[in-house]
Amino acid sequence: MTDAEKIAKLLLKKYPDPKSALNFSNPLELLVATILAARCTDIKVNEVTTGLFRKYRSAKDYAGADIKIFETEIKPTGFYKNKAKMVITCCKKLISDYKGKVPATLEELVSLPGVGRKTANIVLGSAFNKQAIAVDTHVLRVSNRLGIAHADNPDKVEEELTRQLPGNILTAFTLALVLHGRETCTALKPKCPQCVLYRECEWPEKPAI
Repeated sequence: MTDAEKIAKLLLKKYPDPKSALNFSNPLELLVATILAARCTDIKVNEVTTGLFRKYRSAKDYAGADIKIFETEIKPTGFYKNKAKMVITCCKKLISDYKGKVPATLEELVSLPGVGRKTANIVLGSAFNKQAIAVDTHVLRVSNRLGIAHADNPDKVEEELTRQLPGNILTAFTLALVLHGRETCTALKPKCPQCVLYRECEWPEKPAI
């Protein structure tokens, strides 16, 4: 068993059924929510998408949106001009290339405007129940602190984690690591004494307990 497997076992014991914090009911909703979540809290995104998802129910709805109105609707998520353009152009490509449906492969998802590997893997893992490591800021920070990743580049961290973990727990591990990063291994004041991974953690700055 690798260190990563041991860490995953402990983490999934604490979070046995981890879920995405973003509210969604289909792949399109998760795709849009994830684009809006860039540099924004999931709580704020959920507030915005409550009304948004009632109004925009298909890729065609987003593609035909008035961009100025759409900017106003998503403004609380920040960087709204860029996000509005990305969502609308992304949905136009969904219509032109995928008959308005969100594709279910990494290669197809990253071909969409505004969709990188992180967003694609979030959609694959949580909307399509596929196995994928999505490296957000929490996964990047916590995996490096633990010593199971050794890179600042999200793609390299994704590769490292994928190589060390069983293929059937990648999505659950990602979601659990995000929860752990939010609740315990926080950016500024990690709660090391309360951490279930304290003994396994290789972070040189962790306090002695």
